[in-house]
Amino acid sequence: MSLRDALQPDTLDQAIRIRRALHSIPELGYKELKTSAMVVECLQALGVDEIQTGIGGTGVVGLLHGIKGTGTRRYVGLRAELDGLELTEQTGLAWQSQNSGCMHACGHDGHMAILLATARELSANREFSGTVCCIFQPAEEGGAGAKAMIEDGLLERFPLSSIYAIHNAPWLPIGKIAINSGAVMAAADRIEISVLGAGGHGGIPHQTRDPIVATANIISMLQNVVSRYVDPAEAAVISIGGIHGGSPLKGSMIPDRVDCVGTVRTYCTDVQSTIEKKIHDIVDHVCDAHDLTGLVTYKKLYPATINHADRAALVASVADGLLDQCDILSNVRPSMAGEDFSFFLQKVPGAYCLIGQGTESAASLHSPSYDFDDRNIERAALLLKRIALSELAST
Repeated sequence: MSLRDALQPDTLDQAIRIRRALHSIPELGYKELKTSAMVVECLQALGVDEIQTGIGGTGVVGLLHGIKGTGTRRYVGLRAELDGLELTEQTGLAWQSQNSGCMHACGHDGHMAILLATARELSANREFSGTVCCIFQPAEEGGAGAKAMIEDGLLERFPLSSIYAIHNAPWLPIGKIAINSGAVMAAADRIEISVLGAGGHGGIPHQTRDPIVATANIISMLQNVVSRYVDPAEAAVISIGGIHGGSPLKGSMIPDRVDCVGTVRTYCTDVQSTIEKKIHDIVDHVCDAHDLTGLVTYKKLYPATINHADRAALVASVADGLLDQCDILSNVRPSMAGEDFSFFLQKVPGAYCLIGQGTESAASLHSPSYDFDDRNIERAALLLKRIALSELAST
């Protein structure tokens, strides 16, 4: 995994120290006050031209202006996430989370360190035209912080011509860069189903309207939607993750209602619409058959993360100039995880790439044993630097 470029001598050491300091102070979405303050302090130290805070809640943007070109100024965005997860860390590391019940279990501390290292590199040499926008976004973990920043006027303040982000991937070999043209992450939707009946004694069920039996039928039928109503060439998932009805202490009582929640994951909007319709159809028909009332709430949380082909090609091109060809992966199977960078890609051309940190001992994302691999900082920062310089080579 040889590099054809390198960071400034002390940039990597500084980035590792920052990463570990950020890891120790994780905060949940829209509460990243200490985190954003540390990011601002780092941006000030490395000499960015302007810092704007409070965008979309706790978001931070640092601006780096190039000294070349006299034409219309172009803006290129590079994004990292601020938030941690509601999880108790079990790594035992010296830089382990000091905030009980919260940890950086998705590598956002590493992503911030990467972007800060990129900004330091670009700040030291302004031989580019246009402006690099270093975007530190709140609340990626379910809070749609990207959407909040957009709604707060981010793209009006900084009319981005393109935007990029990197995310670590424990399921890929350490150091490999993966870039797809097209789908990278799935749309993440939430389904809530309630079945309302008439409870009573389990020994005389004919005098009740049993929501448990109907809910069991609904869940069973939902498993046929993907296999029988979605083109086999497409990908989709329906998973029920929680069910509540009755009480384990009252086994002879049939409850009045059962509630369940789940997720739908898709890449294609037509498939998404088909699944949404079939869920409503199944709940309505089963409840009608059982003389019950069914309620469905379908929440579209994050759209699918779809790379723009020309921007994905640019990433592959600059990565090829940085890495050996065997270190660049294309046409990697998209993940069914969700990512709110998708909101940016709906508004601005761009690309989302992955950097592998998988080893035999690598913990998965969202695991209490997870820690970002610092060996990836240099490679990812150099890649973001090259992307920005390529985008802003001329006006």
